[in-house]
Amino acid sequence: MQRSPHAANLDGAVARPPFDPDVRAALDTADDIVVSLTPAEIPALRARAVVPTRDEYTLGGRFDAEEHVARSADGAPVRLVVLRPRPGGDALPVIYHVHGGGMVVGTPYDVLPSLGEPALELGAAIVSVDYRLAPEHPYPAPLDDVYAGLVWLFQHARELGFDRDRIILEGVSAGGGLAAGAALMARDRRGPALLGQMLVYPMLDHRNDSASAHQMAGAGTWDRTANATGWAAYLGGLAGDDVPTYASPALADDLGGLPPTFIEVGSAETFRDEDVDYARRIWAAGGDAELHVWPGGAHAFDALAPDAPLSRDARRARLRWLQRLLSR
Repeated sequence: MQRSPHAANLDGAVARPPFDPDVRAALDTADDIVVSLTPAEIPALRARAVVPTRDEYTLGGRFDAEEHVARSADGAPVRLVVLRPRPGGDALPVIYHVHGGGMVVGTPYDVLPSLGEPALELGAAIVSVDYRLAPEHPYPAPLDDVYAGLVWLFQHARELGFDRDRIILEGVSAGGGLAAGAALMARDRRGPALLGQMLVYPMLDHRNDSASAHQMAGAGTWDRTANATGWAAYLGGLAGDDVPTYASPALADDLGGLPPTFIEVGSAETFRDEDVDYARRIWAAGGDAELHVWPGGAHAFDALAPDAPLSRDARRARLRWLQRLLSR
């Protein structure tokens, strides 16, 4: 008889895919892992966040750093952190980065130290957007900020020494969901033409009801309870049929016409099934997608266990995809 996706073992425990040994060891020893999160815990999560220093995010001066300001749809300022590799050059490709944090925490500097190494190898600049956070600023503010920054980058690329035909939209976790929404907006509004989109374990589906969401409840990092908290903060009072496609990209009826897409996710995390399905639907629409499901990966496993072979493999796969994309 076929087992239910929520089936239990004989001892009553939920059947879950195993964690990679290095990931498991990191989960067992780290003291700052977010498994579940309630709304009341958001301030404490923000309070313990550590922002990289300038020396860290410029990789010891190998990038020049500056800030610019775009304007969101409601006129609010949108800060953009611009990193230019040294020595620079003209017509540089650009990685437009959208940080993670479950929609409720995070800064534009958060993963720049790790994003910097592949950018240097590619000879690419980085532009990171400081979108407003929920619940203080629910949808559409965060997505409008991301899209406004992308439009600003496209419009000012030449004066910055960037190639506007080689802009890659990249987002991590919640930032991956915002990136996916911005890519849909760019397609539908005939906005900036993207060379590609890279979605790193993206947060795509507010329904939070996939088999993997139930399967990984209470385990690993960023479980179904945390996910519900993040989505509720982002959507505010929106629910059911009132949730727009741009807010929850998994709702999109048509995933055709998107740029080449890279999607990765762990096999042992909440977002596994929604991310796999997003890739499947891009293929079904005739699109170009590369999907990696990393065996034993928890959410954000590469940050949790950065020296693990699994994490190194994931970083290499991202770099190889970017190299192929830029060589077309």
